[in-house]
Amino acid sequence: MKCKFTLLMVLFCMCLSFTSNAQEVIDSKFGKGIINVIAKDSSWSMKFATRMQILSTSVLSANDPNSTEIEQNFSIRRARFKFDGFAFSPKLKYKFELGLSNRDISGGSQFTRNTPRYILDAVVMWNFAPNWELWAGQTKLPGNIERVISSGNLQFVDRSLLNSRFNIDRDVGIQIRHIDKLGKNFVIREKIAISQGEGRNVTEGNEGGLQYTGRIEFLPFGEFISKGDYSSSDLKREPTPKLMAAINYDHNNNAVRERSNLGGYMFLSDGSLYQTNINTLFADAIFKYQGFSFQGEFAQRTAENAIATEADGTPATDADGVATGDVVNVGNSLNLQAGYLLPSNWEFSGRYTNIRLDNIAGGRDTDQYTAGVSKYLSGHKLKVQSDLSYTTINGEGDNWMFRLQLDVHF
Repeated sequence: MKCKFTLLMVLFCMCLSFTSNAQEVIDSKFGKGIINVIAKDSSWSMKFATRMQILSTSVLSANDPNSTEIEQNFSIRRARFKFDGFAFSPKLKYKFELGLSNRDISGGSQFTRNTPRYILDAVVMWNFAPNWELWAGQTKLPGNIERVISSGNLQFVDRSLLNSRFNIDRDVGIQIRHIDKLGKNFVIREKIAISQGEGRNVTEGNEGGLQYTGRIEFLPFGEFISKGDYSSSDLKREPTPKLMAAINYDHNNNAVRERSNLGGYMFLSDGSLYQTNINTLFADAIFKYQGFSFQGEFAQRTAENAIATEADGTPATDADGVATGDVVNVGNSLNLQAGYLLPSNWEFSGRYTNIRLDNIAGGRDTDQYTAGVSKYLSGHKLKVQSDLSYTTINGEGDNWMFRLQLDVHF
């Protein structure tokens, strides 16, 4: 309750501040942040921005050809506050982001003291030498490109099934990042992270071992305009071909959750946690040229011992002796998507995703085919997106899903 009260007081004070200056004309453009300030002596700066996504989802079962009942839902998919800038020196940057929607703050457990998970990012980035940065705090791990791209810069309404099953998300720890430039255009970026291994907002731990992540990116034709390799669509209409290809490897030592640092905790009958080494491999690429964009990803997860077992080798049970069925989400996935942005800023896109889980993890093969249409009114800062997906499981139709979303960034 104390955490909620403090947060509400902060928001209330901010609203009073905005109201008191409601008639003041400010020199700021839409999408560039609500507040942009810098100290007179240039010792610090801060930009405050907010964004929201209003989503409508309709699902029709494809299992029963006679079914006409549509499940419909409206939701606030995301609602977030973001602060960033520098402290003391432009070489010491920070980012602080809060999530306020139910989906942003859900997932609390005894390891987060059963509190909402408001904090998304709380990280400091120190440019301690040319082309080198040290990051410390909670933020996204250097994982697959689809996850690292902001949810506000996506080509479709939301990320693919590959990301929902295999991504490694956020964690608390340190990261080292480096950029190499070879010749006139060739760029190589290396990113290494050491983190706690149990995801964001964990306060009770470390329950297992540490998590080690490495990513290397190759840009043979030089860097994209305005960091376009971390934005799905080619809104800048790259005048020359641009490509980024990358490979990731993540090792979570003695992991205690079903999807590395995500998913349910794997408990044993005595209340302790099952531990096993989990490895996740990613390979991805993004290409852009004159409005056309392509993105491809491959993910594979393995585990030393995927099935949660007691000390005597029998399947894990709860305190009442009932089998938990806990198992690591092992298998592989492929995601391919492409789109073309018309001069009118309408974009048409398509995506194919498959999930191939090992028999040990259920063995279901899932395929999803998605067609999307987006209208960019002010780039990714103000857009309307829709997509239609057809999903099959083990070759049989499962459902049709239509989504419509309004995305607004201030």
